Amino acid sequence: MSIRAAIVAPTGYTGLYLIELLLRHPGAKLTYLASAREELPNIAEEFQRLQGRCEMVCRPIDPAAMAKEADVVFTCLPHKAAMEYVPGLLEAGLRVVDLSADYRLADPELYERTYKEPHTDRANLADAVYGLPELYAEQIADADLVANPGCYPTAAALAIVPLIQRSLVRTDSVLINAASGVTGAGRSAKAHLHFPELHNAFVSYGCGTHRHQPEINQTLSTVKGSPVSTLFVPHLLPIDRGILETIYLDPQDDDVTEEDLFEAFEDAYGKQPFVRVVSHFPNVAHVRDTNFCDVSVRLSGGKVVVYSAIDNMIKGASGQALQNMNLMFGQDESAGLI
Repeated sequence: MSIRAAIVAPTGYTGLYLIELLLRHPGAKLTYLASAREELPNIAEEFQRLQGRCEMVCRPIDPAAMAKEADVVFTCLPHKAAMEYVPGLLEAGLRVVDLSADYRLADPELYERTYKEPHTDRANLADAVYGLPELYAEQIADADLVANPGCYPTAAALAIVPLIQRSLVRTDSVLINAASGVTGAGRSAKAHLHFPELHNAFVSYGCGTHRHQPEINQTLSTVKGSPVSTLFVPHLLPIDRGILETIYLDPQDDDVTEEDLFEAFEDAYGKQPFVRVVSHFPNVAHVRDTNFCDVSVRLSGGKVVVYSAIDNMIKGASGQALQNMNLMFGQDESAGLI
């Protein structure tokens, strides 16, 4: 039997790519699109590329009605808005993959400091599973609420975790230099994302203050079993999609070799369907429109330098959400994603 899937707030980029992924999924069917807009849109008018493929008209966000037609709901709402709806969806018996930040940070006080909003659903936060399949596949399989990771934290965790697990790097000085395409900023109009402002531009922002830095620290600290603090320096690329992270760490000692580093990645990801350990330098063009994360590593100038590339809309958002759905319902993890 097909998994019946619903999407709340499908009119943003994550909603669009979820629709496209679900349309080609062999074991899932898109049954309900829900919007909070007063004038409910036809999704094919919102995204003309969907004409002839999906012409569903959005309906109100009604958990009881959705529960009659869906098994799982993807919530593509911004932070704060998601936790207004997730409790009702869970109470209606639906399983939820939330693409906002509302359930990613396990500490509600940390969430409130990071997002400057009160956390109003601490009960469900306590039960949420962080949806990084390469680390938490077993927990995801049993979860009713999965917090889909952020795009930057996904690329960072996949690049760093195997080295911490093997005790190959120090964690007292971790610098993450990251660059993302403009879709990571969402679909709403913003002056600095206007084409004349962005074209031929390359700019840093949020140095040490970006909201994804605590999420990155949380994952690395959980793996290490003690606090890890990073310096995260994001940049805006004049492209629509893609993330490339270059990460600098100190080797644990002088005996660490480049072969040791590659071996750590091969052992961690040899059986993982969506992490490719490559010998060349990862390129965002090579992962575009895929759920792959390409990682590579060098030992140079006394530093461990790790490279990680993903499509921020697929492995960094909608594709990873679908990967989580597959695990939750016992499907092949790669269904609809290869």
